Amino acid sequence: VQLQASGGGLVQAEGSLRLSCAASGRLFSINSLGWYRQAPGKQRELVATITSGSSTTYADSVKGRFTISKDNAKNTVYLQMNSLKPEDTAVYYCNYRALAKNYWGQGTLVTVSS
Repeated sequence: VQLQASGGGLVQAEGSLRLSCAASGRLFSINSLGWYRQAPGKQRELVATITSGSSTTYADSVKGRFTISKDNAKNTVYLQMNSLKPEDTAVYYCNYRALAKNYWGQGTLVTVSS
């Protein structure tokens, strides 16, 4: 499984960004796609996930501001980030989980200026 993430960048506080992650390779029908992030000096944390059944979970810190979605035909997951805050600054990693295995994308940097 290969994951290619894109869409990071520099944005001012209260701005918006959309991240995309395309999955390719041997994919399984039952899976979970998600986004995690890691800020400098901090551990990687869950941001949002979406299952093959379209159930979603969000970190409390992003609820109401971020939306995860997917396009099954394109094997792509998106993260729409609105009302961004400086504390959202981090490297965002795409995750694909299936059969108890985790696969990670290369990470894309999101920087939110105050």
